[in-house]
Amino acid sequence: MPRIAFFDVDNTITRGSTLYFLGKGMYNRGFFTKRDIGAWVLANIRFRMTGTEKSEVISRFQKAATDFIGGHDVKEIRIIGEQIYNEFVSPSIWQGTIELAKEHLSSGDEVWLVTASPEDFANLIAERLGFTGAIGTKAEIKDGKYTGNLNGKLLHGRQKAIAISELTEQRGIDLKDCFAYSDSHNDLPLLSAVGYPRAINPDAKLRIIAFSQSWPVH
Repeated sequence: MPRIAFFDVDNTITRGSTLYFLGKGMYNRGFFTKRDIGAWVLANIRFRMTGTEKSEVISRFQKAATDFIGGHDVKEIRIIGEQIYNEFVSPSIWQGTIELAKEHLSSGDEVWLVTASPEDFANLIAERLGFTGAIGTKAEIKDGKYTGNLNGKLLHGRQKAIAISELTEQRGIDLKDCFAYSDSHNDLPLLSAVGYPRAINPDAKLRIIAFSQSWPVH
């Protein structure tokens, strides 16, 4: 019977934020100023510290997350993304998590990344790691360039659960047979949606919940 193992990315697959890596790499290449990246970092910190579904917090992060690629060519960002993967993402990979993912692949399971980071960048990471695919925040594209707007909602919290439900339905797979791995209590909707939730490097709140629910902790 086909199954999927869903993996969060930031602090589950990588040590740190992949969106921050992308922003830092673009800043190093002169795409924007210290003020630009400072505004993004502040929005990112607020978003991660609140851990809420508050619309104003999410809206602020959405704008910061898409502004920095707006106006840039999709192919250009892909090339830069490859370089940023080599510079920042690859050295930050948690090898223990990769081994878990490889065990799933060896068992015939699909492995999908699920992240609030841009889906194009998430797909690049999945390709480099040999995974099946990725679901992420979709950036709007027009005439081969990013507009700076989202195509849909930020993939966070409940949106992750909705996204994996849609994917499994399309592929004829029962979520009760699937696995999900995350470090954050923000991903409780994702973890609760599957039959086999797992905590990796859990934050304090998720660790407590995982123990109370008898979820495996890695």
